[in-house]
This record gives sequence, C-alpha cells and structure tokens, in this order.
Amino acid sequence: MQKNTLNDIYSDYVLGDIKRDKFEGIIYTYLLNNQNKTSIKHWKQSNYKDFISWFYPNLKKVIDSYEDVGSSFEAYLYRFMLLSAKEYSVRTITRSITEYSTWGARIPEMYVHEEPPIYKTNNTKEELTKMITEINGKKNKRRILALVIKCYYYVSDDFADKIALLTGIDAKELIEKLNKIRKIRQKTDDRIYLFKERIYCQFYRCIVYERKLSLIREDTFAYEKMRRRLKRARERLSSMRERIKKVRTDATHKQIAEVIGITKGTVDASLHRLKEKLGEMAKKANLN
Repeated sequence: MQKNTLNDIYSDYVLGDIKRDKFEGIIYTYLLNNQNKTSIKHWKQSNYKDFISWFYPNLKKVIDSYEDVGSSFEAYLYRFMLLSAKEYSVRTITRSITEYSTWGARIPEMYVHEEPPIYKTNNTKEELTKMITEINGKKNKRRILALVIKCYYYVSDDFADKIALLTGIDAKELIEKLNKIRKIRQKTDDRIYLFKERIYCQFYRCIVYERKLSLIREDTFAYEKMRRRLKRARERLSSMRERIKKVRTDATHKQIAEVIGITKGTVDASLHRLKEKLGEMAKKANLN
C-alpha cells in the first residue's frame, strides 16, 4: 500500500523497514513535492524550493529530537519548518539588504574615496624636459630625484620611465630605487592599506544600516535601536576618515637619503630649495 503521509513513512522507519539515509531522502522529496501540505504553502514555489534545500541538513536534528508524546511526527516537522522558515527569511532579507545597499552605492555619495590613482602622463620625454627647463642642472636633477623618491607612492613604472631623464639617471636605475624605497616602507604601506580596507568596510556597514532603518517602522523600539547603531557607525567612520588624512604616504628624508646614497641634510636642503624654485615658477605663471 502506498504511504501518503509523513506519519506513515515515519512508522516504516521506526519499524526498520526504511534505512536512515533513504528515510531522509524520502522526506526531502515529499516536502519538495507537497508544498500545499506544509505550514508555508503561501510562499512562491521558487522560494520554497530554495528553502527546502537550505532546510535539508536540519532533517537529522528533527528526526533525532522527535519524541512521541502526543504530537505526530508530521505536525512536529511542520512546526519545526515554520520556525526555520522565519530564520531563513531573516537571513534572506539581511543578505538582500546588503546586496542592494552595496550595488546601490554611488561614487559621489561615498563617505570615503578610493586611494589616489597612480599618476601617468601622455607627454613625451622631450616635452617633459622642456616643461622643467627652469630647474635644469646637476644639482636640480638630484633634487628632482629626491622628490620622485619622496612621492614614490604615486609614481608608476611608466611615469618613472618618462621622467628618468630629468633625474640624471636612466629609467632602469630609477625604477630600482623606487622598488628599494617601497621595500623599506613595505610595513608602513601595508598598515595604510589595511586601514583603508577597514574604512571601506565601515562605509558599507553604514549604508546597510541605512537601508535596514528605512524598512523599520519609526515608532518602534527596533527603529530607535537601529538609528542609534547607524549614528555610532557614522561617527566612527568620520573619525576614521580624519585619521587617514593625517597618515603620511611619502618617504622620510632619512629614507630618501638611504636610497640615493647622500646625507639627510643634503636631502633636507635639496627639497627645500626645490620647493622655493617651484614656488617662484608658480608666481611667474600667475603673473603671465
């Protein structure tokens, strides 16, 4: 005789007519094909099938925890499913909110900016040489070299290749010096990178909280709790942004001296003089 209910199937399992693995598989197939008999028959079929697949690992817990004390196995299972469906819904909604908030974020609305781009130029070596004619000479080439090493964080190999002529050394040697300063400052740069990653995570945490808050009724305890959580998250994000502004990404004069092979005092004087020259050039440009 064909078994039409979960209670019948459970009876066969208890009597030993069905092995455990087969029993769990039969229940899974039964639930998958009989949504109208469950306590969540109002769900869309596609959502229901996803839920059953998610719920399947819990069947072992249901079978092991069931005791025949008045309630049938079928009623017990459906009750367990109803409670699990609530958990599943919360998880699904939370995931949807997170995905919506993340993909819905726009660059102009971001609390933080991406790290500055690595600067490149389309100018030829000859054009770059002409642009800095006023700061030519042996000493000034050394000053430019010191400046390039100082700003290594934003100098790409392509850009280094184009400005190598202005530093008094060839491109290969300049790139080697840039790699040397990067190696010296590796730990510092790693800390900066990780801190930026924390800022990005905090930003997304804020937009997720904002989205959740928009879905909660205002005159509820849950709304007030989420509002306070969002306020604290925004304050923390603001504090993190202020801290990242104070983090230096340029090499110290001592590090520059180590890479170039000159004294720190020479680096101090060279960069100070170059700053004065660039200031004079800027004034002349404004007058013209």
